[in-house]
Amino acid sequence: MEDENYLFTVGHSNVDMETFLELIRSHGVELIVDVRSSPYSKYVPHFNREKLKANLEDEGVGYEFLGDKIGGKPRDEKYYEDGKVVYSLIEGELSYREGISQLMELLKTRKTSLMCSEENPFNCHRHNLISQTLLRRGVKILHIRGDGKLEKARMNDVQTTLI
Repeated sequence: MEDENYLFTVGHSNVDMETFLELIRSHGVELIVDVRSSPYSKYVPHFNREKLKANLEDEGVGYEFLGDKIGGKPRDEKYYEDGKVVYSLIEGELSYREGISQLMELLKTRKTSLMCSEENPFNCHRHNLISQTLLRRGVKILHIRGDGKLEKARMNDVQTTLI
């Protein structure tokens, strides 16, 4: 399969840094776009923004943070109903559209992967929000799973096609 025209997504989960780097290396990722609303973790501190960026740069992989614009856990309560995020409310915001535009520009520069913390894309806004927006714009998306296998994202899927 020719995957050079795809946007990748990956969740760092609770793996060590070397395992994560191998996942992205194996698919030729050149740029990580961090879409976590808060790019810090007390459970896996090696994925804290500054440390992650330094490790990626040591590997020759770029790092961009867009979680402030296209993150899945906004601070404002207006985006929640019954304690759950309503993605359609986020998608309608100017800052989200600006973040998507920035991402579209980044996609033109290098082989790119969105990154969030959740390994399973179906439990994450990178599939349920961002990928859905991008698929409507004609972007092809592959989710890198924890075992290194790829799944092709489709509109409104709760499952994708393993490839």
